[in-house]
Amino acid sequence: MEVKQVKLIYFSATGTTQKVLESIAKGITGKDVEHINLTLPEGTRQTIPPFSDELVIIGAPVYGGRLPVDALNRFKQLKANKTLAVLIVVYGNRDFEDALLELKNLAIEIGFNPVAGGAFIGEHSFATKDVPIANGRPDSLDVQKAMDFGAKIKDKITVLQSPDAQMDLKIPGRFPYEADGARSMAVSPVTNEDTCSICGTCASVCPNAAISINGSVATKIELCIRCCACIKNCPTGARVWEDDMMKTIINWLNENCSTRKEPQIFGINV
Repeated sequence: MEVKQVKLIYFSATGTTQKVLESIAKGITGKDVEHINLTLPEGTRQTIPPFSDELVIIGAPVYGGRLPVDALNRFKQLKANKTLAVLIVVYGNRDFEDALLELKNLAIEIGFNPVAGGAFIGEHSFATKDVPIANGRPDSLDVQKAMDFGAKIKDKITVLQSPDAQMDLKIPGRFPYEADGARSMAVSPVTNEDTCSICGTCASVCPNAAISINGSVATKIELCIRCCACIKNCPTGARVWEDDMMKTIINWLNENCSTRKEPQIFGINV
């Protein structure tokens, strides 16, 4: 088979998942690829025709060992017909646990035929300059591994007879999935009014439209998914964590998840 077109579908609040997918696509084809960005609310309002004979790379971050609920709900709107898919999760150097298996099962449910999968490392959402957790990743080594992965995916697809060939892609994880306690947390970053310029950047990058600007910054805590896009994108550093439990979690991650982990790939001979 020939890879005629590559499409990237992703939920990527801080850009690391998008970067990994773009790198994999470079290894598959030198042609332009189509992006379907489902990160922001307006992305969910686009009309996405059913997929058929293209190759689709689907990516999402890992939150607490699972996929973000909002990413799951947005992916569930997709429809495919035995479309070959590469499944990618990106985690912050702790563990990806059940997330990749969860993505595989969802992809099959909506009509994709998974040909390969991978778990890559990205800078942790909670990471800061002062409290690093895989800062700067994916780095140049990660990008090269993603491109090499893409080249091997192309080789695998080239020898396939049809897109509905049985792949039997083996993915680690547990089913039923382990409960994600992080999903039940009700906490969000706060705004330091002394340094806030009311520029609206935080509201513009929030995947759940949890932040509103009306003379000051207001956050609907129940909508916050703790992706930290608002913190990482605030030009004045005004968005911060003040919650003691979050500070404890961040410090634990910094102390216990500093040893470099490498990407893991599945469905491709290495």
